[in-house]
Amino acid sequence: MAKTVTTAHPSDPVAAPPSQWRQVLEDLQPFPGRVGMTWRVALLCALVTGAAMLYEIPEAAISCYLVIFLMKPDAVVNIGTGIGFLLLLPGLVAFLVWIVNLTSGSTMHIMAAIVITSCVLLYLGAATQLGEQGSVAALIIAFVLTLIVQAPFGDAATFALREAWAMAALPMILMVGFNLVLGFSPVGLLRDKLRARLDAAADALETGDSQALRDLLREGNALFEPQALAARLLWLVPRAAAQQIAADVRAGFALMLAVSALPAELDPARRGALANQIRAVHAALGKGEAPPPPPTATRGLPADASPAERTAWDALDVLAGAPEPAVVPAPATPFVAPDALSNPAYIHFALKTTAAAVICFLTYTAIDWQGIHTAMITCYVAALGTTGETVHKLALRITGCLIGAAIGVAAIFWVIPHIDGIGALMALVFCGCLVGAWVSTGPERIAYAGVQVALAFLLTVLQGFGPSVSLDTAQGRIVGILLGNLVMYLIFTRIWPMPVAGEARTHFARALSELARMARLAPDRRANAVGSAALVESLAGKSEEVLRLLPFEPRELRPTPAREAALEGAVSEIEALNRAIWLSPDADLEPTAERLERLAERFAEPIAAAGLQHVDGVLEPAPARTGPAPIDDPFIGQLNRLQGAAG
Repeated sequence: MAKTVTTAHPSDPVAAPPSQWRQVLEDLQPFPGRVGMTWRVALLCALVTGAAMLYEIPEAAISCYLVIFLMKPDAVVNIGTGIGFLLLLPGLVAFLVWIVNLTSGSTMHIMAAIVITSCVLLYLGAATQLGEQGSVAALIIAFVLTLIVQAPFGDAATFALREAWAMAALPMILMVGFNLVLGFSPVGLLRDKLRARLDAAADALETGDSQALRDLLREGNALFEPQALAARLLWLVPRAAAQQIAADVRAGFALMLAVSALPAELDPARRGALANQIRAVHAALGKGEAPPPPPTATRGLPADASPAERTAWDALDVLAGAPEPAVVPAPATPFVAPDALSNPAYIHFALKTTAAAVICFLTYTAIDWQGIHTAMITCYVAALGTTGETVHKLALRITGCLIGAAIGVAAIFWVIPHIDGIGALMALVFCGCLVGAWVSTGPERIAYAGVQVALAFLLTVLQGFGPSVSLDTAQGRIVGILLGNLVMYLIFTRIWPMPVAGEARTHFARALSELARMARLAPDRRANAVGSAALVESLAGKSEEVLRLLPFEPRELRPTPAREAALEGAVSEIEALNRAIWLSPDADLEPTAERLERLAERFAEPIAAAGLQHVDGVLEPAPARTGPAPIDDPFIGQLNRLQGAAG
């Protein structure tokens, strides 16, 4: 007989997040696929190193950095990224040639070109879906143009353009070929993800431990639906199988969300039957077999069964091959942010990052120490929207840099003197990059530190076109990274600082708007809006991750403990409301939708960095929730009180 357990709900009060060090240790633990991804990244870096040494392509460390930065688990995504870069490179080179000709070799004009192109690309990266790709493009253009400033015009232009082409094209060509042979298939990745979701749902039913379920819910579905689409468009599997995979992605998420919303008083026998069926589906998928349909005798549900329980069994039906109900898609994310022209934060971000990069460039030019040019690179790769995010990334960069440099210096003393060929150097790069790749394939909280471990190691050991034991290059590059971090910290904490609380409120506003849209759907269509429910879960997860960065903000930017508690409480309330609306049989939720829209507008109101220490109103603790929260005035009122206390 199944044990009597209580499923922990994401909206229930949860334990405080682990300390920073404990969280790091947890993030370093292995998980399915991490080992495979790690050795693939390290091997590809070794191949890029060998090709760069063989063909004497300079800055092999930067080429390897592009691999570590861009490599994803999905082979189709990697192939598309590589081909896209190769197609865009001619345009980038042509643009650089135009800029060089336009400036006519004038240092003043080249500096103006750096500032203008940097600001435009950083603004586009912040205000559109380009994201960090805008920063990468700004970095490449600025770096090449600074080379022209430093050397005779004609020679520098030719060398810089050739170097930029070779550094970027080599890793992209090898990444495409590597993933064609050894890449992970998106079909296999989706099947592994489905089995992980089933395992987490069964564990939550059997033991009441829902942490794994919570983590998987907060991933949402946005990362996996494109993989299912690629499987269909590229004919990776027969069309019928591709359609079933897409249905499985949605059904797997619906099953998790329904299990998380099951009432605590659910009969243990029915809970056990549901868990047993989930285990049976998990076992069948592990053997490559079709999942078994739910036994009719086991499934028999009383008339008063909760909507969550019925939804869970319906999801298992779909996994077993039953027709999927008509899907209600979530709205597509616009390429350009709706407030791109009205929100000054995008312009401020571009100006701050560009100012930091120019200050670093002028500093190492004035003291004639080109070896610390990594200071300018740091400004582009570490800049993020909020102060807390930027300082967190700076901390990861410093930590990763010091660890990677230590590994590299140790290799210079004890390994490199004993190697004299490219093959042995490739083996050294493979071993060193294993450390960085293991960290970079982990959660986003620590992934960037892994990129820096590998980059600092590569910058230290890859000097010239063969093994080298010089420490001068390593010293300069480490000093450059530290200088760039210092400049970025001073600018992002003193000029137009953006508090983390504002980013969390933006996520809340978007989640509430999506909940309002879902509330306006008819009940039968609402239950099929899995994409919308997944989006809200994802936004709640992003909000919580953002709030974990509060310790990285300067004290004057942090909210008071009461406001911080209000923001954390809003995450739980939004999650509870998501389940309540998604599972609600009510035909008319228009009043709820209107209240949610008004609340979304209040959360969307920008907050200033000043005045964060003032709290208006009294924060009331959120009531404990043992199942889907009722959609009533007290519930919406609780969110209103949280919003008021959160500023």
